[in-house]
Amino acid sequence: MVTLQAKNLTLEDVQNLLGLQEEVDGSFTNLLDLKPLTEFEQQELTQIRDDFRHYIASGKVSEGQVKFLVIAPLMRLAGFYKAPLEITLEEDIAAIEIVDEDTKINGRLDILAVKKTLSKTEAAFWILVVEAKNSEISALAGLPQLLAYAYKSLEYQPNIWGLTTNGVTYQFVHIRQGNPPTYQLLPDLSLINSERLVQLLQVLKSIRDLVAA
Repeated sequence: MVTLQAKNLTLEDVQNLLGLQEEVDGSFTNLLDLKPLTEFEQQELTQIRDDFRHYIASGKVSEGQVKFLVIAPLMRLAGFYKAPLEITLEEDIAAIEIVDEDTKINGRLDILAVKKTLSKTEAAFWILVVEAKNSEISALAGLPQLLAYAYKSLEYQPNIWGLTTNGVTYQFVHIRQGNPPTYQLLPDLSLINSERLVQLLQVLKSIRDLVAA
C-alpha cells in the first residue's frame, strides 16, 4: 500500500484520489444567515487587525504567530470556545484509505472545532478546520490538505465547513456528500479590508451557530 502525506498533495491529487468535484460560484448568503455585529465585536475585530498589521509591517509572520495573533482571538470572538463546542489542537487525522487505488493518506491538522458528545469516537468529527499557513503563502495553498482532512467526515455528516488562511486572506470551503462528493469555494475574505473583515466574523459566527445546533 502507498502512503501519502496530506500536506504534499496537490488539488489535482485530491480530486483524483477522493473523487471530489468542484462546484463554482459559491455564495455565503445562499448557505449562511449573516447577522449584524455588535459595537463590541467590531471594536475587537479592529484590535485584532491592528495587532496583526504591526507584525506584518515588521516582516514575515510565521504559522505559529498567525494561530496565536489571529485565529485564536477570532475563534473566541465567534463563540467557538463555548459549549457545546470544544477545540482540539494538532490531532492526527484518521487515515484515509482509497481501496481502489491501494493508497492511504495521513496527516495532521492545525485547529479543529468539534461538537461535544458522549461518544469518544464522535468527538473526533471535525466541523471547522483551519489550516494556518505562513503569511507569505497564498491561502489557497492549504486547500488540498484541508479537503483531504475534511473528506473523512463525509462518512458521518452531510456537509462540512472548512477554512484555510495565511492570516491575511481567508478562504472558506463548503464540502458536501454526494455521488460524487463536491466542494465549493466561497468568496475570499480579508483581515485588512474593513468590509470583508466584518463579513469574516459574520461567517464564523454563522458557522458556529450551525455546528452547535
